[in-house]
Amino acid sequence: MSRTTPPRPVDVTAILPQLAPLARPAIRLHPRPGSPSPHDSSVGGPLLWPADEPWPHCNESHNQMDDLYEAYEVYASQDYEWHDGPNPMVPVAQLYVRDIPLLRPPGQADLLQVLWCPFEHEPDNKPPTALFWRSSTEVTGHLAAPPGPFAVEYDGYIPRPCVLAPEPITEYPNPMELSKELQQQLKDWSNWQAAGSAVDSSWAPYPDSFYDSQLSVAPGWKAGGWPPWGLTDPIACSCIACGAKMAPLLTIASKEWDSSNTGWVPYEDQALTSLDDARVANPPKVQVSRGNHLQLYVCPESPDHPHTSLIQ
Repeated sequence: MSRTTPPRPVDVTAILPQLAPLARPAIRLHPRPGSPSPHDSSVGGPLLWPADEPWPHCNESHNQMDDLYEAYEVYASQDYEWHDGPNPMVPVAQLYVRDIPLLRPPGQADLLQVLWCPFEHEPDNKPPTALFWRSSTEVTGHLAAPPGPFAVEYDGYIPRPCVLAPEPITEYPNPMELSKELQQQLKDWSNWQAAGSAVDSSWAPYPDSFYDSQLSVAPGWKAGGWPPWGLTDPIACSCIACGAKMAPLLTIASKEWDSSNTGWVPYEDQALTSLDDARVANPPKVQVSRGNHLQLYVCPESPDHPHTSLIQ
């Protein structure tokens, strides 16, 4: 299985050469329903988890009345029990470096595993996450039946198992991360007219939106790249251990595209009947904070320093 993002309508660095030094590599993951094994990169699939290593749990309370009110319908339709105590975490993604080579693993590690608690916790109302780096060759026996969660706030926090089709791309910053001078140039339609017929004239009233939605940050699940700001202005993320500027690691998305950015839809999916249908645009059926994205950041100085996350 493969997925191919169409080339961007124009080479943005030919229009605005100042953007060239800001290019960043990213890898779109393109999760699609499947039956991944513990030896595959996946979203929501089984992890290559050592049989003799304790499964991670979230130790916060999961029996609050507000949660009960909001999650009633989910619990009523599933076999979860209320549990005030440690809640087994849920596999979100497993990424092998052979598939996602821009990952920067520590030491001899070649595998990143991401889990979360399927509950939004205060103060940021987002699911707490846990990252594990490991060497796959050192796992001699994996856990065949990991524990499932006792409590789930929303079914959108239980990813549907998906195989991946990693695809390298190049991204440029969200307009809000650019200098005032560059932002003004993005708003100048004459700059885009220089690209000729490649730019649809319907963008003339909103030239900066053309850059934002079609040329800068790819939607959907991805590793690396630039952050997908929009819910908030850009937020500086500094490592609490050393103060270093943290780097984007993984974007966990509530959809791969919507009506505003269908230009990013892979060729292989363009024949689907309704591109904006959530069943098509969100194969893992993940809903982060009612339709937003969760951005994970790590310290470039040390993988032992705590990671952080932001809702966008």
